[in-house]
Amino acid sequence: MPVKKIQPPFLKPGDEVAIISPSFAIEADKLNSAVKFLENRGLLVRVGENALMKEGPYAGTDALRLHDLQQMTSDKNVKAVFCSRGGYGMLRIIDKVDFSSLKKSPKWYAGFSDITVLHTWLSEKCNLVSIHGEMPLNYANKEKSSETMGSLMDALFGEWRSLKWQGSFLRAALSEGEITGGNLSLIYSLIGTPAEPETKGKILFIEEVGEYYYHLDRMLTSLKLAGKLKGLSALITGSFTKMEETKTPLGKSAEDIIREIVTEYDYPVFSNFPAGHSPDNRAFYIGKKATISVVGKNAILSYD
Repeated sequence: MPVKKIQPPFLKPGDEVAIISPSFAIEADKLNSAVKFLENRGLLVRVGENALMKEGPYAGTDALRLHDLQQMTSDKNVKAVFCSRGGYGMLRIIDKVDFSSLKKSPKWYAGFSDITVLHTWLSEKCNLVSIHGEMPLNYANKEKSSETMGSLMDALFGEWRSLKWQGSFLRAALSEGEITGGNLSLIYSLIGTPAEPETKGKILFIEEVGEYYYHLDRMLTSLKLAGKLKGLSALITGSFTKMEETKTPLGKSAEDIIREIVTEYDYPVFSNFPAGHSPDNRAFYIGKKATISVVGKNAILSYD
């Protein structure tokens, strides 16, 4: 029987939270804007001492990035950890983090993209619920929808209720299961690792950015061969942005590729979910049991 995930306590004004940079580097002005955003919501904000470091594209060396992640994880006074941005880097340090303190002092971790590695590790290895949502890099980005930041704050403060959207649905039907997933490239990279995601009976969410269409086909085919697309409760697809063709075009859209890969299965596929590398990037919980209901042309995601 699956172990029920631990849900951290919701935030309240006056709580201490932290911003760290476990992946690529972030600019000082964007970090400062994020600090002000969180402070305006009544939170006390700590910034990792290495959050503005640079080592090539990374926010400092592996050791420096690991230091900040470990420090904020071990500090019981920190109630939430915000990863400043994605890029790449979490995979290089994740197996060196001691998460044992979370058993007594669970806390929220928020981010997406490269932070999919952290979400999956927390879910599979620590049985902890986390938040897939926007990162400090974009807290002041005016191109983001109001729902992007509103849903993140609602998720953190316990005011998240449901998410309704429209899309091109395949075999739409009531679906229930724990949500797992995130950025497809990072899910793909975790196959064969200690945090390889368990997907059977779950709602799998995927999104991607800046990949060739044939890479998308290859990653999905690999997941299929690994048994990760079999026995899902449902598949949710978010945004697939800045996708590219090679010199010889594949000639298929992301939606075409996905549907072709899962055509033999009988579970629902819900497209156009408002999350990922897009202006509308709404927050939701990873590792928590959810229900997707269908009302007319709408799908509605809610949690137990």
